[in-house]
Amino acid sequence: MKKISTAATKQSKNFSEQKLTIGLDLGDRSSWYCLLDEVGEVRVEKKLSTTPKAMREVFGSLPRCRIALETGMHSPWVSRALSEVGHEVIVAHTRAVRLIGESRKKDDRLDARTLARLARIDPQLLCPVKHRSAKAQVDLTLIRGRAGLVRARTALVNTARGLAKSYGERLRGCNVRNMNPEKAEGLSPELQSALEPLLAGIESLSERIREYNEGIEKLAQDSYPQVALLKQVKGVGTLIALTFLLTLEDAQRFRKSRDVGCYLGLQPGRRNSGQSEPQMHISKEGDPYLRTLLVQGAQHILGPFGADSDLRRWGLKLAERGGKNGKKRAIIATARKLAVLLHHLWVSGEVYEPLHNSQQSPLAIAA
Repeated sequence: MKKISTAATKQSKNFSEQKLTIGLDLGDRSSWYCLLDEVGEVRVEKKLSTTPKAMREVFGSLPRCRIALETGMHSPWVSRALSEVGHEVIVAHTRAVRLIGESRKKDDRLDARTLARLARIDPQLLCPVKHRSAKAQVDLTLIRGRAGLVRARTALVNTARGLAKSYGERLRGCNVRNMNPEKAEGLSPELQSALEPLLAGIESLSERIREYNEGIEKLAQDSYPQVALLKQVKGVGTLIALTFLLTLEDAQRFRKSRDVGCYLGLQPGRRNSGQSEPQMHISKEGDPYLRTLLVQGAQHILGPFGADSDLRRWGLKLAERGGKNGKKRAIIATARKLAVLLHHLWVSGEVYEPLHNSQQSPLAIAA
């Protein structure tokens, strides 16, 4: 690493007056970078370790550059580290850079060169994304950890139920939150013995999930007072509200609240050509976990226990005229409207009125 650092120091003297562009292809253990001068000539192509120390040694001695890298496992901390040493960092959307993703010559060195050339010509070609701050990332890790335990618990519960059914018996009770060795009391002795460790593991996971729930509630109360604004909507709890805030992080990044639906992939795709305007599925871009939570919130709003509101009435009316898959379409459309509503409450700080539109209608008719 000392040799790389020395070379970078010598290069910085030669490049101090030039506008430099760097493409950085991140790998798990090592990464390639390509440095272009202001006329587009390759000046340096080297490999470095994917560690904070190596990043600071190599790029900290260079003058201010434009550095392009793709989204990935390491891109959040790398982008923050490069910004801290004074560089302009562009994080490219991986799926948008087809010159790299669909290239027949897949090579880290060539990928770094392609990134550098695209960033030098027009950064907008990379469809740049903005990573969240370190605090938001670590707070969101609490939620992601809980989600991982929930998925593991669901898989174990399905395993236990499947094993019991294949033996011609059934576990007592179906609530995954209360699954424990006692649920196997009605089973045959040999099956109880086989499933007892599995059910004990499920019970332990449920306890860890409860600890996560308490931590999420405390985090919301201590650091994110905006959660109370979003929880005004019946069907939105602390988990959905806090995940929404941490995923978007900056409410002002959207010019209109309506843009949030597109950002989260809840907007139908579009492929219009000539007179053809096919009906397409939603794009499913953006954060999949937040999209899942919003769909769950929409299911509660349209379900039998949902409180009366403009959003519920609109969703149910849409489901009635939707045909065979009307209910599914209505849930997705309600989730999209829910995202827009939550962003509006976040930005405006207004008190939520569930029947605001319905109360205005008679007045409009009378006028």
